[in-house]
Amino acid sequence: MPPSSSKRQSRRTRDESPADGTMTLAEIARLAGVSAPTVSKVLNGRAHVAPATRDKVEGLLRDAGYRRRRSASRPRPSGLLELVFHELISLWATEIIRGAENVAREEGLTLVLSESAGRAERGMSWVDGVLTRDPAGVILIMSDLTADQRDRLVSRDVPFVVMDPAGYPADDVPSIGTTNWQGGHSATRHLLDLGHRRIGVIGGPADVLCSRARIDGYRAALETAGVPCDPRLVRHGTFQHEAGRRVGRELLRLPDRPTAIFAGNDVQAMGVYEAAREQGLRIPQDLSVVGFDDLPISAWMGPPLTTVRQPLVEMAETAARLVLDRGRGDTSGMHRVELATRLVVRDSTASRSL
Repeated sequence: MPPSSSKRQSRRTRDESPADGTMTLAEIARLAGVSAPTVSKVLNGRAHVAPATRDKVEGLLRDAGYRRRRSASRPRPSGLLELVFHELISLWATEIIRGAENVAREEGLTLVLSESAGRAERGMSWVDGVLTRDPAGVILIMSDLTADQRDRLVSRDVPFVVMDPAGYPADDVPSIGTTNWQGGHSATRHLLDLGHRRIGVIGGPADVLCSRARIDGYRAALETAGVPCDPRLVRHGTFQHEAGRRVGRELLRLPDRPTAIFAGNDVQAMGVYEAAREQGLRIPQDLSVVGFDDLPISAWMGPPLTTVRQPLVEMAETAARLVLDRGRGDTSGMHRVELATRLVVRDSTASRSL
């Protein structure tokens, strides 16, 4: 048989294999009123399928309990490890990429980056892109994984892990996180120990899990110290520089301004530095600032930033190893992993009496 015929036969066998032991993909095509190649396009995340048709075929695949079966005769062709960021716009992302690349290099894989919030071809989503590339594993960064997205990845046998999930992941979704509550508590307790009582906080988006946990840690530290939590000092940003500058400016213009600000992350802390300079305030003499993440640049800020170290490189390495192990069929590892944070004291915080 000529090579091209052999490839067509191999693809026909794969795409027409039973979905649940009784229903074939050809039968799903008949139920959907489309051709078998159209079902194959949907199955493999290809373009040029109408959104309504894609949804209908996906629904039939889900109802049939379709699950792609891997075998020695069909290894993954791509040799890819994929990172899916909500938005790839931060210095924070660079540290995650470093960690994932460390593991990809060890495994002889190529690292691929994509965005779940980025622009996509009409009718396509980030999941379709993943299905087209068929990677050895997918790490979703600070994202929510819907039930439909999870079902599609599971049905195509694409292993996945969520790192720093935006919300509470489902019980069967493996995740990697860090001790955000403890980090927020440590940052605030440090400022309290320095004598500060008017402490502002700028979290990330209110609906993001890590942001809520850091602010909860802030509140708990205040409560333990017997310091009332002034709601005017609790603000939300976007984890971006401009949000730190804008919200920092709002806090510093209050009649009874804070003497310290926990900025929620290092990038927002940079914005707070700028807001303080605009107001003619010196750090730390007039305003103490604490960040979160301990990005490499935090040690080079003027003055160097006191921050909570989030082990981003180690988190990404752990996520990469976990997802690749799951792809090999090893599910013996921990389903939920939470790595420790720690306070790194530098020159941006000082005693209130200074």
